[in-house]
Amino acid sequence: MRTSELLTDAFGRIDTIVTGVLNGLVPERANWRPGGTGNSISWLLWHLSRGQDEQIADVAGAQSLWSDEDYAARFAFDLEPGDTGYGHTSEQVSAVHIESIALLRDYQTAVQAQSLEFVGSLTDSDLERIVDKQWSPPVTLGVRLISILDDCIQHGGQAAYIKDLPLHI
Repeated sequence: MRTSELLTDAFGRIDTIVTGVLNGLVPERANWRPGGTGNSISWLLWHLSRGQDEQIADVAGAQSLWSDEDYAARFAFDLEPGDTGYGHTSEQVSAVHIESIALLRDYQTAVQAQSLEFVGSLTDSDLERIVDKQWSPPVTLGVRLISILDDCIQHGGQAAYIKDLPLHI
């Protein structure tokens, strides 16, 4: 198996998880926060997509879809346009309130397509490229891609778990 095939398969699993969560989901359920303060499905899937979008765009030398395709305005959250959800307070999590499951799905689909196009073009040697010198040791493209996958799969699993919780918890 080639590097690009392995990464395409791995990133494809994100979409499988997200699709499973979005199937049959309604905004009321998507915006519900367990215990009143937990992360909502809306926030988890938005953050998953937003983080993937920004990080893939960065390593690919491209613009994020969030800004380039004007998703920030389309979602119209009361957040800074560059916000990805990292380190959000409870109030910021509440600001990620969706009215349209279709818009969330459209954004993830676009992010997924951009990610698959990028990882589908990679070779083994590409994974050694340093993409972040702020860490010791510096972060390679391979390590960053695994980090993106790890974050997305964890948040997708959390969203799937929340979808099956009774609303009164």
